[in-house]
Amino acid sequence: MEMAQRSRGPQKLEVLCPCCGATLTVDAQLGKVIFHQAAAKDERGPDLDDAAAMLRKEAERREAIFRQSADDQKVQSELLERKFKEAFAKTKDQPTTRPMRDIDLD
Repeated sequence: MEMAQRSRGPQKLEVLCPCCGATLTVDAQLGKVIFHQAAAKDERGPDLDDAAAMLRKEAERREAIFRQSADDQKVQSELLERKFKEAFAKTKDQPTTRPMRDIDLD
């Protein structure tokens, strides 16, 4: 943040926020913001052409994320199928035994 000016003694600092342009009054001893004044807003209102472009861009982004998710699911199902076949091939020749239950240990 950039220091705009000092106001009445070293107790308070007025700082201009570089991100939003707001004016912050900071207590020098505490190092905390004691007052916030938002920057003046543009009175024109939002531009509809910009809003429409943002909506199109967001729709394209959602579509790309969906396509990527669908591709990932396809790869995931193929991966699970290969893992199953590999595990099945390894255990196919092993004899089948009854699983050990807790009651069998008594």
